[in-house]
Amino acid sequence: MKLLFTAAAAALISAGLGTASLASEPRELGWDDLVGPTTPIKNPFETLTNEQMENLARVLRLDTIAEEDNDKDAAADAKALRGVLYDQGVKVDFLLSERLRIMAQLEAEASAPNDAVVGQSIRLPGYLLPLEMNGDKATEFLLVPTVGACIHVPPPPANQIVHVSYPEGFEPEGLYTPVWITGELRNDPTISSLFLVDGDSDVSATYKLRATSVEFYE
Repeated sequence: MKLLFTAAAAALISAGLGTASLASEPRELGWDDLVGPTTPIKNPFETLTNEQMENLARVLRLDTIAEEDNDKDAAADAKALRGVLYDQGVKVDFLLSERLRIMAQLEAEASAPNDAVVGQSIRLPGYLLPLEMNGDKATEFLLVPTVGACIHVPPPPANQIVHVSYPEGFEPEGLYTPVWITGELRNDPTISSLFLVDGDSDVSATYKLRATSVEFYE
């Protein structure tokens, strides 16, 4: 009986180790897999005419000038234009508050992680944007989905950027070297300072990863 128990236990342990080995294989992801949950937004401006949209934008500009510069003329013009829009059935203040709500929702969703991939060992392709160098090797870098992101065009949403640390270092061929990274993906928001020709720029990343390997993309 003892021999049978030992053999059975060994079989279970062996099976368990096999499962663990399979589980350790990195999951290959695409950038869409990093997007967090989103909620559909109903457009509150869809019934407005082009003229009404332009007047609504003008009210917003006049309100801003009146508040920032204590400009009484701008405040009076905004009040008059509000009256015109309200007479047309346009709920100006409601729409302006909806604008702020939608902007806040979009900003939150742009940085929300996908919990289904957080904590997993993953393999992800992208373009390397160096942050810290040790000689010719990048030991800290951002991985971004497109060439030009963060420098030549505005940064992608924060959940479309991965802050990668790789103490071993990887020698890039230049800005935006295409690579594969492998490691455990974490929800660990960071803000990195990039030096640009016209000054520094702060770039937010939702994810962080300590790479176990960095390879040229082929």
